[in-house]
Amino acid sequence: MTTIHHEQMLQEHVSMEFSSSTTHVQTFSQTTRIVGEEVVTRKSSSTVEFFSLVTRSTDIPAGESVPEFVEKPHPVTAPEGDKAVFRARVQGNPKPNISWKRESGIPIKESAKMFYDSINKEHVLKLEPLTSDDSDNYKCIASNDHADAIYTVSLLVTEGHEKMDFKKMLKKRGLPAPKKKQKKGIGEKEMLEILSKVPKKDFEKVCMEYGFTDFRGLLKKLKEMKKVEVETIRILKPLEDIETKIDTTVVFDCIMELKDPNVKMIWMKDNEPLRIQYSLGKYDVKQIGTKYMLVITNVNMNDAGTYSLSVGDKKMRAELTVLDEPLKFLGEMTPVKVTERQTAVFEIRLSKKVPNFVWKFNGKELKRDEKYEITVSEDGLTHTLKIKDARLSDAGEFSAEAGDLVQKAQLTIDRIPIKFVRTLKNVRVKERSRACLECELTSKDVTLYWKKDGRLLERSTKYSMSHEGKRAELVIEDAQLSDSGEYTVVAMQDGDPTEYYSTAVVTVEERLATVKSGMSDVHAATGSPAELCVVLNDEKVEGVWLKDGKEITDLPGVQIVKQGAVHKLIFPNMGPEHEGKYTFRAKGAESEASVFIADPPTIDPSVLEALAAHPVTVKVGHTANIKVPFRAKPLPKVTWYKDGMEVTEEERVSMERGEDQALLTISNCVREDSGLVLLKLKNDYGTATATLHLSVLEPPGLASQPQVTDVTKDSMTITWNAPTQDGGAPVLGYIVERRKKGSSLWVPVNKEPIQGTKCTVDGLLEDTEYEFRVIAVNKAGPGQPSMASNSVVAKDPVKPPGLVQGLHVSDSSNSSISLAWREPAEGDPPSGYILEMRAEDTKEWSKCTKIPISGTCYTVGGLTERQKYFFRIRAVNEAGVGEPVELDEGVRAMPPPAAPKFDLSARLKSHMVVRAGTALCIHAAFSGSPPPNVIWQKDGIPTKGRETITKGKNHSQFLINSTKRSDSGVYRILLQNEFGEASYDIHVRVADFPRPPTNLQLFEEVPNTVTLTWNHSPDVQEDSEAHYVIMKRDASSPTWFTAAERVFSNKYTVTGLLPGRKYYFRVVARNEIGDSDPLDSKDTWLIVKDKSESGSSGVWVISLMAGMT
Repeated sequence: MTTIHHEQMLQEHVSMEFSSSTTHVQTFSQTTRIVGEEVVTRKSSSTVEFFSLVTRSTDIPAGESVPEFVEKPHPVTAPEGDKAVFRARVQGNPKPNISWKRESGIPIKESAKMFYDSINKEHVLKLEPLTSDDSDNYKCIASNDHADAIYTVSLLVTEGHEKMDFKKMLKKRGLPAPKKKQKKGIGEKEMLEILSKVPKKDFEKVCMEYGFTDFRGLLKKLKEMKKVEVETIRILKPLEDIETKIDTTVVFDCIMELKDPNVKMIWMKDNEPLRIQYSLGKYDVKQIGTKYMLVITNVNMNDAGTYSLSVGDKKMRAELTVLDEPLKFLGEMTPVKVTERQTAVFEIRLSKKVPNFVWKFNGKELKRDEKYEITVSEDGLTHTLKIKDARLSDAGEFSAEAGDLVQKAQLTIDRIPIKFVRTLKNVRVKERSRACLECELTSKDVTLYWKKDGRLLERSTKYSMSHEGKRAELVIEDAQLSDSGEYTVVAMQDGDPTEYYSTAVVTVEERLATVKSGMSDVHAATGSPAELCVVLNDEKVEGVWLKDGKEITDLPGVQIVKQGAVHKLIFPNMGPEHEGKYTFRAKGAESEASVFIADPPTIDPSVLEALAAHPVTVKVGHTANIKVPFRAKPLPKVTWYKDGMEVTEEERVSMERGEDQALLTISNCVREDSGLVLLKLKNDYGTATATLHLSVLEPPGLASQPQVTDVTKDSMTITWNAPTQDGGAPVLGYIVERRKKGSSLWVPVNKEPIQGTKCTVDGLLEDTEYEFRVIAVNKAGPGQPSMASNSVVAKDPVKPPGLVQGLHVSDSSNSSISLAWREPAEGDPPSGYILEMRAEDTKEWSKCTKIPISGTCYTVGGLTERQKYFFRIRAVNEAGVGEPVELDEGVRAMPPPAAPKFDLSARLKSHMVVRAGTALCIHAAFSGSPPPNVIWQKDGIPTKGRETITKGKNHSQFLINSTKRSDSGVYRILLQNEFGEASYDIHVRVADFPRPPTNLQLFEEVPNTVTLTWNHSPDVQEDSEAHYVIMKRDASSPTWFTAAERVFSNKYTVTGLLPGRKYYFRVVARNEIGDSDPLDSKDTWLIVKDKSESGSSGVWVISLMAGMT
């Protein structure tokens, strides 16, 4: 029967055992993923057969695969001296490498043959002659880049039996054994048929069951019968089932030894003879030595079935299974890029032939025609599409479709490059002339644009562009010097991002002229017309007009006229803005002249009225600037008078005359500067005067310091006294300003001056501290601010806080103490707390913080370890500081007392097993205040001194560098301090190769068996997993055979011993480390033959017990 197990992960140390009909598979380890395992158990012998696959990667490229066993090796059971042959056929991509190994790790013996049978395509391992040492599980390992496929089968070599001398085996016994119940009598022929099917070792037992006593005669006849069979037809290797894929070639083969080479052979399929000579090469029969083969080519689904070979009276059968491989693309369609007029080729390969393969372009099916050439390879798997004379319209998505499978790829068409048959040529022309650039291209289907010095040109009256067929032209009308430069024509075509260009240089030369009649200076009154005129010798030459060195572009009231060679500048209405030096400039010619204006001084009547109606008012200490605008050409003489006296320049007085105004400046004015001021203007063309009054005023003095009363949380009342100095003008009102304490920004509280000396300020922010000041205002402006009032907090009257409640220590360490408290129950809420402390050896209190503490807890750091400190605290708010509350007693800077405790989250274990000779390391983490004292004990007694103990405040380590078996025991770590103690036990077992058992005794309790007793090994009694292995050895053979495993008692009865043989026995203790030295029996034990009487014939009967395999 076959059992299949699937496991996702095989963890370390997983033991697998099979029933008594299978061999025992010992513990093994694997860290990689096992995707499948097959265990095959065969009837009639103890065999092992299983498969495992160890993958290296989960991502396997298309078309590749892991190794796969097409033909698997089979378990072999053979006697000593015979041969064993393992065969395997594998497949995979990449091609796997094959190796053979023994599962025990022992090298395969040198006489073994490992080779590849190229005819049958099999990998073969051949072992001969077999010995008992060859018994093992053999692995066939197929490896490639993706995985290792491992198929494991067993080889069981049975004991060879010497020929039995039945006379010597006969021995009288006291009383005959009771007769066994015999089976129903059968004939000799049927008995021989039964014996041919059972193992040789069971012959005597079977004979006894069926009542046959002539054991020697039956053996002789059976030998003759087998000899006859061997001489006629001997099948060494039968036909085997084959599993294959479509379109492959398979070979059914068998190996036979024929006495008659002319014996008739018939190959059949499904019980119908194969007509090989009429199969047109489908079937072929071959023979190489003793190997007979049937070759089937181009396998298809119809070839599946049962194939048989009849040879004489022998017939062999085997199944052919044909796998229908799924349809798939063997590769990806790749994008194609070609140039116009070239041929584009797409190609795709399928895994098998299909009748419905089509090519499509942008979803439309293609047919074979002059444009598209569609071909298929001889094997029908490779499909090719050629697009001839590719054009831009052929660019797009091509797809290959086979049923539901679709592959797509893009075809990209590049245009044929453009070339210039005739490039642009350099051009040189005179200014104001016509310039022409032209070129010719290889294609007319292009888009053209022109550039000058890299800048794109637009079609205009200046530039005319033409494109007829393959010829292109650019014409520059009325060329100017600025038209000189590098001109480029750029050509582009659809579907081609490349720019093709040709460049040439255009040079425009200057056209020069001379002056026939120049300009002369002009003098004109404001508002009168005037004109400047220049005559050149060339009508085509243009010129420019400049005023004071700058070109005239938009000068108001000026007209520029050109009449042939005559150039004029006309002023219809002369104004001050037209005055200056004018220049006419042309190519090779230039003329200059000046234009002047002459007007008497005049002052606008509206200015005179304003000066008379509105005196000039200035504050004391400020500067008075008196400006009077006028018009005059040339500029007049300016004279200032005050109260009839001419004003002269001095330290505080300065006079200036501008182009259109007169300015009198008096700095640091005083009250005495007030009076009547007169301005007189005079030039060669007339005189003008203006009169005004200067008034110097002083702001009022300081108001008194404001007083604040009637304070609430959102308003206050401000009062003050008027200033003693009004500045020469009555006080018009007061400005009240406020600011938050600490701020530099004053904010007015009223928009209009306040009449009176009292003001109520509303809209204040609660709990905000304010200051106020007052400014008096008169006609001269606001005076200086008064002194600021005392700062006042906007709030309703408050009470100082009461006593702090619940002051206590919440935590402490070697350098800090944490305190916590609650708010006072009486008084208004505090804004903070003042925490003070003092050391035990001083009486002075010091603050713990520079500013009050805002919360209800605080940690005081930087303390001296184990020093005692006293603390007190006071609450504080705007109304004042509350009374202090002191901690009841002093507090030391140290952690809170705590009993020792183990940290079980660390690496601390309760049971440990170490191998003798290795290190024993126990690490324990713990806590406790003060740090506990650590004591290590073994079995309740302090340790002896072979160990190394490391101790810290919160950990301890116990180390023995090289352990002995005597180090096993219960180790205890004991923690003690003044607040308690704690302990933890670690059970340590030091394991080593077990000590051998002693005092092996042998005796017979049941006939044909041997009972063994011995004294226990001390290590087996202490280790629940330790056990014994019982072995036996025929005195005539050096090989030990296992009689029993996993024996836990000190007594075992060995069965399956052959009468007349001498045996040695061995007992070995075994644990997880390994085996002990063997305990062997000193002398051999002889299995005495039984004798009994059968009926009256007086024949001696030998009873042999069947042994276990």
